[in-house]
Amino acid sequence: MKNILVILLLLVFTSMNFGQVKVVATTSVIYDLVKEIGKDKVEADYICRGDQDPHYVEILPSYMLKLRKAELFFKIGLGLEIWAQQLIDGSRNDNLKIIDLSNGIEKKEIPAGKVDASQGDIHPYGNPHYWLDPYNAKIMAAEILEALLAKSPENSEYFKKNYQNYISTLDKKLIEWNSKMKKAEGRSIVFFHASWIYFAERYGLKISGYVEPKPGIPPTPSHNAELYNIIKKSGANVIVMENYYSDKAPNQIASQTGIKVIKVPIAVFGMEGIDSYIKMMDYIINNISGNL
Repeated sequence: MKNILVILLLLVFTSMNFGQVKVVATTSVIYDLVKEIGKDKVEADYICRGDQDPHYVEILPSYMLKLRKAELFFKIGLGLEIWAQQLIDGSRNDNLKIIDLSNGIEKKEIPAGKVDASQGDIHPYGNPHYWLDPYNAKIMAAEILEALLAKSPENSEYFKKNYQNYISTLDKKLIEWNSKMKKAEGRSIVFFHASWIYFAERYGLKISGYVEPKPGIPPTPSHNAELYNIIKKSGANVIVMENYYSDKAPNQIASQTGIKVIKVPIAVFGMEGIDSYIKMMDYIINNISGNL
């Protein structure tokens, strides 16, 4: 009887996992979108933690092993994950399909001239933080759907239904977010890092300056002094920063100017309770709109 029970349990377990598409994403934002569309027909994982700077991820053998077992590998692209190619090469998985979700995105801040290290962490193909414009999440979801359909056509109706349900939910949230951010249109704001051009342009915010003197370059006392004048002239009353950066410099600026410092997650699982893309955008928009 025990042997029969074990066999039955194995059969159930096998049937639950049979046909699942094995997916690895570079970020938890992509992971969440994959899970929304694929649900129990995908076995998904991700590399960069939600509370981690996606520009800098330590290469671990366990990450290569994840890719070795994967069928699809989704990335943000535009040079955000400079570490991704090393994982791909180390996985030795010739059957791995790589999907760059930036392909359908209208890129912003593409440098006009030659890019070198003196300019800081400049991305030659455009700013990669496009997921912070929630309208771009719809484009990302469509790209994910297309990849899943190609890999597992037998589950096409299932994936399409999940996709349509998610887009319907997202569309309702877009109306809500647009309403909340309407009062912020035209307001000046300071950001820590150059992650926010897509968000700012979507909601009509004026970027007065950045705490970093150049992208990826740590704040300096001389640049802080420049920001004091910028804040005074622009009337900016908020510094928005990713929660994985040190708040030492922003707090120093705040003590001199009275400006508010808001720390937000820009990835799923970047903060306790932020377990979906929609909850992440809720947190960002509620905190920014509520403090302008």
